[in-house]
Amino acid sequence: MLASKSYLPLVSILRNPTHRKLSKMPMLPHMVKLTADDSPGVMADDQLKSYKEHHKEPHVLTTSNGAPIYTKTASLTAGKRGPMLMQDVVYMDEMAHFDRERIPERVVHAKGGGAHGYFEVTHDITKYCKADLFSEIGKKTPMLARFSTVGGESGSADTARDPRGFALKFYTEEGNWDLVGNNTPIFFIRDAIHFPNFIHTQKRNPRTHLKDRNAMFDFWINRPEAIHQVMFLFSDRGTPDGFRHMNGYGSHTFKMVNKEGQPIYCKFHFKPTQGVKNLSAADANRLAGENPDYSIEDLFNAIERKDFPEWKMFIQVMTFEQAEKWEFNPFDVTKVWPHGDYPLIEVGKMVLNRNPKNYFAEIEQAAFAPAHVIPGIEFSPDKMLQGRIFSYTDTHFHRLGPNYIQLPINCPYRSRAHNTQRDGLMAYESQEDAPNYFPNSYNGYRTREDVKESSFGLTGDVDRYETGDEHNYEQPRQFWEKVLKEEERDRLVENFVDSLSGCYEEVQQGMIKIFTNVHPDFGNAVRHALCQKKH
Repeated sequence: MLASKSYLPLVSILRNPTHRKLSKMPMLPHMVKLTADDSPGVMADDQLKSYKEHHKEPHVLTTSNGAPIYTKTASLTAGKRGPMLMQDVVYMDEMAHFDRERIPERVVHAKGGGAHGYFEVTHDITKYCKADLFSEIGKKTPMLARFSTVGGESGSADTARDPRGFALKFYTEEGNWDLVGNNTPIFFIRDAIHFPNFIHTQKRNPRTHLKDRNAMFDFWINRPEAIHQVMFLFSDRGTPDGFRHMNGYGSHTFKMVNKEGQPIYCKFHFKPTQGVKNLSAADANRLAGENPDYSIEDLFNAIERKDFPEWKMFIQVMTFEQAEKWEFNPFDVTKVWPHGDYPLIEVGKMVLNRNPKNYFAEIEQAAFAPAHVIPGIEFSPDKMLQGRIFSYTDTHFHRLGPNYIQLPINCPYRSRAHNTQRDGLMAYESQEDAPNYFPNSYNGYRTREDVKESSFGLTGDVDRYETGDEHNYEQPRQFWEKVLKEEERDRLVENFVDSLSGCYEEVQQGMIKIFTNVHPDFGNAVRHALCQKKH
């Protein structure tokens, strides 16, 4: 069923009750086939030639309502040199749509690429999680992945020094699960209230409309919890060699619940089987000019030549008792869980084996939201995660509209939505004549007791708790001392100096103080290198 090549239109699936049963539902045209196409791949530069080879006869041009068009090379005018007529519906149809072709770009993660694939379970974790996609070894679940830079606009360079988004949508039999993370296991801030202001420092100065390094570093000086992620960013990891050669992380702490209702905290990790590779700062800058779409092209061409990217998925787990006793806050997204204490547990593999047929429909309109979880996966008290639960869905409403989840790429096509939501802009799944209220007495809906969220206790006074000074330097110090090799530390210092050299003196001194708090050698190295650069 999942690998079927006989597709039906979306509307027929929505309207035909027999197709609502998973066992009878065919794949939608945009959706993932678990097996790759047998047709030969085409490199990005040869896409148009390939289309011509596979489409021997051109289609007749039509208007958007399907009427054939006489000509598309001349507008309707009153005489050869006369003015255009308002009744030129061919022109109006074309231009009105063209004026609206661009939806608002994402505030963050605007530039990216993605592909379809599948997730396959290779190890049993049912003792931790009752989620359907982990139910048995060998089970395959179709999925979509989108990779992106974070701070740049839609036309920015793929190789910029920036974290990379690592967003995954699993089309499970109990709804869509979106795991929306990055290529780093940590983040810059631990409280979501800082997120808008932090992103402002990554965007453009409202007066000059230019990127402002002083604003960026000044924010980090005032929020020193950022230094862990900042060191990741300015290390070799800040410029990965394309999307295929970088790690992925859920970043946040989540909660898993098994069939007995027993919860455990967890983190998600993805490791590329094709290996981690990074670009030097010089190569990243060169590619930014020569091929700003380097990562998107690399991913597309690798899949077309059937060199399918693959990642192994792991989890870390922490009991509630361990969480209570850990020296740090286990829900602090600026921290990692040490692998020595909480080892990686292998779960399965993610394989990307099909490029989108249309980038806009399948990647640009794809909407990932941390709020989209499934039975067996729940939220932790991570403040950043709690904030993202609201903000991502809210921004999708703005960018794509209130019915964005009805778009084919976003719809939970393997489970179907049955609810009391109706109408709104671009609603095309009306749920026919089902009651639009609950509870009702007419067999409209029922609930399931076995998907109840786990219960947990809370203590403490309601207040606004400041978190700016919670163990900001211990893990960055370990990163400097134990993770980075000597040559990697040298490159980290060099990358910081290149960016700081154009900043105000007070900004340079503020960052040197932060570096010194991490490790005296770190601060001294940056101070010395900046002095040399000045002279």
